[in-house]
Amino acid sequence: MSIVERQENIRIVLVNTTHPGNIGGAARAMKNMGLAELYLVQPREYPAPRAVWRAAGARDVLANATIVESVDEAIADCALVVGTSARERRIPWPLLNPRECGEKIYSEAVTHKTALLFGREDRGLTNDELQKCHYHVHIPSNPDYSSLNLATAVQVLAYEIRMASLADDQGNLPSLSEWDQPPVAAGDLEFFHEHLATTMAELQFYDPENPKQLLTRMRRLFNRVRMDQMEVSILRGLLSAVQRKITK
Repeated sequence: MSIVERQENIRIVLVNTTHPGNIGGAARAMKNMGLAELYLVQPREYPAPRAVWRAAGARDVLANATIVESVDEAIADCALVVGTSARERRIPWPLLNPRECGEKIYSEAVTHKTALLFGREDRGLTNDELQKCHYHVHIPSNPDYSSLNLATAVQVLAYEIRMASLADDQGNLPSLSEWDQPPVAAGDLEFFHEHLATTMAELQFYDPENPKQLLTRMRRLFNRVRMDQMEVSILRGLLSAVQRKITK
């Protein structure tokens, strides 16, 4: 697969962006690093002249941007999802630094679609959105002034993806092409989690009225495992068999 074909498998997702100028700045940062797949989840103000102005020579990236209504819709066909996070979470999640993030996204783009999620300017991604991610990435900025502009954050991580693509030309990055099954896409994984929660509730192992952290920990477990399509199919078959036993 060529570099251009891999880049087409790398998706930048901006969630509920408030300032249209940040959308234009992100588009410019993407084009600087050879990326073009921009998804916008319910942008506050878009289309907008300020986005076009900030995009400069990357207006084609804006023109081809896909606008969707939810994060689930933006990542449904992606088998690797990485979410940006600026703070520690109550339950730790597999964490990448920017260089690891660039290498992982670029190496996996050879076989499937990948997504890099950026949250709102004032509060980032929600906990629910971050739980849909296989990994979180944190940019280790100056702790005395850690706030990064959205377009700047896109530039940093797009740069690391670009560096990974250059290293790949020298044959230094691993490939997932030898795995016998393709990894499961985010949409199918979400159906699995819904099926799992329903089955556990029917078993009275899980109480939806008092969920505690059970579903979050189960999500973390399966995201860490990185299941393929066959594994998810097997587990859903197992859950269906359990449900049939319960209803007899």
